[in-house]
Amino acid sequence: SGNYYHQGEIRKKELEQSCFLLGIPASDVTVIDHRDLPDNPAVEWDTRLLAAFVLKHIEANSINLVVTFDAGGVSGHANHISLYTALRYEYCCFEILILFPCRGCRVLVLESVNLFRKYTSILDVLLSCLLPRDALFILTEEETEQARRAMRCHRSQLLWFRHIYMLFSRYMMINSLRLL
Repeated sequence: SGNYYHQGEIRKKELEQSCFLLGIPASDVTVIDHRDLPDNPAVEWDTRLLAAFVLKHIEANSINLVVTFDAGGVSGHANHISLYTALRYEYCCFEILILFPCRGCRVLVLESVNLFRKYTSILDVLLSCLLPRDALFILTEEETEQARRAMRCHRSQLLWFRHIYMLFSRYMMINSLRLL
């Protein structure tokens, strides 16, 4: 629930506001608040427990595409990496292998790039186009501004470095992904 700084309720509301700006209704937002899955950048979540939650959500909502972090978690955040590990576990596990591709659910993982590339903003577009990937999303100026508005909804997390992130991070406008 985002309760690392005891702001779980605030962060839930911020998430709903952000999703609303992106066209995602609150009814489609699921917040998991489980004692064994704490919001903590240093804690790796239990792979099987998280995989069970994710699979249940995928099945209940007939989801056909999941986008998650890669093994680097973009920022090295242990919780982000745990999501990748859980999806990889689900996707590679025999009984889940039947559920994912056969039911049409694909998994894309967001490429973690080095610090230099991370903060080169639009200048990273040429390199991103040249390097191998399965999908490349380059946002328009309007879409980038919408993403910034959605980020601003997360007021409790807008520390000085996140303002720099919104200005210079390639992830605000360029995202390269690969199929799991």
